[in-house]
Formats: sequence, C-alpha cells, structure tokens
Amino acid sequence: MTKTVLILGASGRFGRNAATAFSWANWNVRRFDRNTDSLPDAAWGADVIVNAWNPAYPDWERLVPAMTEQVINTAKDTGATVLIPGNVYNYGANMPAQLRQDTPQRPTGTLGAVRQTMELAYRDAGVKTIVLRAGDFIDTMASGNWYDKIVTAKLSKGTFTYPGDMDTPHAWAFLHDLADAAVMLCDRSEDLPQFFEVNFPGYTLTGHELHQALQDVIGRSLTARKMPWWPLKIAQPFWPMAASLLETRYLWQTPHRMMPDHFEAVLPEFTPTPLLDAIAASLPDDVHDNGVMPRHAVSLRRPFNFCCPNAKAT
Repeated sequence: MTKTVLILGASGRFGRNAATAFSWANWNVRRFDRNTDSLPDAAWGADVIVNAWNPAYPDWERLVPAMTEQVINTAKDTGATVLIPGNVYNYGANMPAQLRQDTPQRPTGTLGAVRQTMELAYRDAGVKTIVLRAGDFIDTMASGNWYDKIVTAKLSKGTFTYPGDMDTPHAWAFLHDLADAAVMLCDRSEDLPQFFEVNFPGYTLTGHELHQALQDVIGRSLTARKMPWWPLKIAQPFWPMAASLLETRYLWQTPHRMMPDHFEAVLPEFTPTPLLDAIAASLPDDVHDNGVMPRHAVSLRRPFNFCCPNAKAT
C-alpha cells in the first residue's frame, strides 16, 4: 500500500480534519478540487478515497445519488477503498437508545433515506467500503454545525443554548478523534470485511452534562436557554433548509448512544480525547484560548491537556 488518500470535500468539516489526520500519519494526501480536477484522474493510484462530499440538506435527494455513482465507478476502476463518515439519520425517529452497527435502520425522513440508499449502493456494488458512523460534531473551529451555530454561539454573552430536552442523552463526536479513527481504520483496511460499518463512541451527554462541562472549562456560570423551534416552522415556505432541520428534531428528543463494543474490538489502542479537553479546543477565542491538537505518529495523538480533568467518553 502506497498510503495515498484522496479527500473529497477537503474544505468541509470532516474532510478538513481527515486531511490533517492523514498528513500527521504520514499519508500522501490529495485534496480534490471540483473546479480543476477529474475524479478518475485524481483518484488514480490512491489507496483510499474519503468521500466527505456533503451538499446542503435540501440538495441531498437531488445530488447525492449521482455523487455516489461517480465515486463507486471510480473506486471500481482504481481498486481504492472508500471511507464514508456516516451519521445516525439512518436509524430514524424510532431508534433504540443503544445504537450498534447492526441496529436495524428504519429512516423516517428524506435525509435518512438518502443516506441509507447511498450506503447500500456501496455495499451492493462490491466496493471496499468503510462506514464510520458518528453523532453530532464538535469541531476545533466554527464550521456551521449545531454545536457552534446554536449551543455555543452565545457563550461570550454567558448563555448556553440547547435545541432539545436537557435530560435526553445525545451522541457527540469530536472531529479530531473521529478523523484519527478514520486513519487507523484505513491503515488496516486489508483486514476488514468488504463492507464494514462501525459506530464511533464519542461522548454521550445530556444537555445538563454538556452545560456543566462548558461551565467547567470556561470557569463561570452560563444561563441555560432552550432553542425555540417556531422560527424554523415559520420559515419553511421560503427557506428549504428549515424543513430539513425540522426533520432532524427527533434527535434532540430521542435518547441515543453509540455503543463502543465493536469499535473497541477493532481499535483497542484508540484513546479518546478527554471531554473537557475537546471542549476547550472547540471554543472561540473570545471565550477560551484554544489550540491545535497535536498528533503522534504511532498513537495519532500526544497528550493534550489545557487545565481540565479527564472526563469519561462513553
């Protein structure tokens, strides 16, 4: 294996983190440019294609099938393994509280159905595929997700905002860790099944627990406020994104946890970043002095501690 990876969507949330993680692990990283690159040419000689293409929610149904076909055809021609960052939409609003890679997928909305169909297309095509499934993202920079657009958006004003029930467990994934796990899986792809799914444990937190963790990191009290959903309902007729966001509201009302057993069996050496360290790295400069998470060539990380005690990742 030449350890060459092609990143599709390298400027996006997962793609950006994946490019950094593969670079730290001494892979040859190619960043695909839609404006100048041809996918078959860019992928030639690559061992792995990271499919981090992620159009806006309202465009998924229209764009994702063609993108999927394009990547599948390229992977067939080149023999590359495809790694996909999966999500929990596939499980649907009636999902159980404990989610494993073999939990039945019963999507209840368009977004979940599109993702399920996409993954099945890879499986049925016989392309070597790794689906690394995770909860909502915690990033080291603002990237337009629930965490930075809603939860932490008003921390500098002393306010914590939460989109759902504060007592409901919710799955989160620190993108730095998720990207490291992707590298580790690709390093041993030859030992994995042709179509391999694994759920990334990340952190399982209620709104109260996330609120407390943010207070612990910042060192001061934060007023907890519930995000109102009625503006999205009003905006539906003239803002397509509103309907997509409302479709995922059940994730903030339905308890769910990514169970760690399968992940730990495959990557027993993986060490998650302590929760409070991840949160410290995620906050904007006007709230907390954050930093860039270093990585180690073997473990894919060096110790990274600001001033906070370890928090259990579940």
